[in-house]
Amino acid sequence: MSVSMLSTFVKPMHPEGRRFVAIAAAATLVLFWLWAPLGWIALGLTVWVYYFFRDPPRVTPTRPGVMVSPADGVVSLLEPAVPPAELGLGEAAMTRVSVFMSVFNCHVNRLPAAGRIAHVAYRPGKFLNASLDKASADNERNGLAVDLPDGTRYGVVQIAGLVARRILCWAEEGQELARGERFGLIRFGSRLDIYLPEGATPLVRIGQTMVAGETVIADLTGTQDEG
Repeated sequence: MSVSMLSTFVKPMHPEGRRFVAIAAAATLVLFWLWAPLGWIALGLTVWVYYFFRDPPRVTPTRPGVMVSPADGVVSLLEPAVPPAELGLGEAAMTRVSVFMSVFNCHVNRLPAAGRIAHVAYRPGKFLNASLDKASADNERNGLAVDLPDGTRYGVVQIAGLVARRILCWAEEGQELARGERFGLIRFGSRLDIYLPEGATPLVRIGQTMVAGETVIADLTGTQDEG
């Protein structure tokens, strides 16, 4: 097998996954020793855990004035919605783009647009199906309010799902992050909500497949056509 073919299947793994892969691998060895068929099942599970925590490099667009998807997955909601109160984005509705991540997607989260992290807010909650609209209000979540260079502000919210029980966020208040830069991870199935700043035009459709850090989701200048 050539190096290029190998790189297609073998992706870098996020450090957060090392412990889980090590546990799964150890269990695999024990099960192989006890009964080979169980060992093969455990081996498949170990490969899946490695695959879940993959963190492949992404080519983020350099075009100015655009926002990119913060997550791999599918656009599940596109509608006006009032952002979570803890983000301090006001009580007026903003355009919300929701990206649902299944357990088969890469779960590393990336910042949609470069800016300063104005606020980080965690809120405990339920673990409903993340594809449901009410998950935005009821589920465990962690939100970022991000100041853009032009003075406007947008929000991005990590939402836990049925399987996900741990939201990780490495961004800190006052930190400057680039477009497409990693800021967090949600384990085992979840959702990301993006609240677009005033004047931004969404460029996605419900059901569209997203690639974190690459797929353009909105035009910040408001000059591009949604179609």
